[in-house]
Amino acid sequence: MTTKVKTNRVIFTQTKEYMKPLFRKLKNRTLPEDILESLVDISKNLVNRNYIAASDSYLEMAIGNAPWPIGVTMVGIHARTGREKIFSKNVAHVMNDETQRKYIQGLKRLMTKCQECFPTDPSRCVEFAPTH
Repeated sequence: MTTKVKTNRVIFTQTKEYMKPLFRKLKNRTLPEDILESLVDISKNLVNRNYIAASDSYLEMAIGNAPWPIGVTMVGIHARTGREKIFSKNVAHVMNDETQRKYIQGLKRLMTKCQECFPTDPSRCVEFAPTH
């Protein structure tokens, strides 16, 4: 076997292991509601072959859309503008635990493979690179 085939086999096996906890949570109905909503959005967009929208939903699920505190939050006696948004409930799920990070990474791999196997027009693809 070539090196590429061996690498693909390792990635496939690893992704399969990464996805098991997600499937277990789906089966037991213990997946958090916000992650479930994101998965539904991602799935709908993948079925419609709109990979850019699927990627946007993925990024919102993975890193969230909460402002990240950069620098000083308190200057003098006045709070920084938008300070209350920093501590909002919009959480980055990738940071929660290792298991979530793994199945979110596995989901991204599946999204990429889906785009390879079911191509669409370049305007709806993420990093479009046609295979010859």
